[in-house]
Amino acid sequence: MAVPSNGMALTALNTVQALALSKAVRHLRGGDNLFEAGQPGSTIFAVLKGEVQLEWQEGGVETFQPGQVFGVGALVSADHRRHGTARALVDSEILEMSREEFLFAVQETPMFAVEVMASLEQRLRAMQH
Repeated sequence: MAVPSNGMALTALNTVQALALSKAVRHLRGGDNLFEAGQPGSTIFAVLKGEVQLEWQEGGVETFQPGQVFGVGALVSADHRRHGTARALVDSEILEMSREEFLFAVQETPMFAVEVMASLEQRLRAMQH
């Protein structure tokens, strides 16, 4: 299931691009796995360029475009395990953030938290349809 893109994703993209200026960016080739289901996870990810597909263990697929954030479960659970496998569909650039980096980003750019929540709500709505 593709996640719909809108103006909120573009705003979030601007935010994550600004954050990426101070962090190393992960470069993936098309077909590379970012993480696999069952692996421990303590970071979230934002797509800067390219496209990432998340295939859920329970079934279902989501596709993330530039400006979209995923893996947020890792922020709220100390012993989080990934619920799916994330794979780059094309050559991609991914920003990875720890809980501390995410909280700093929210402190510096409060709208980033709203953008992440809006993205989550869009994903939930898309899953219901």
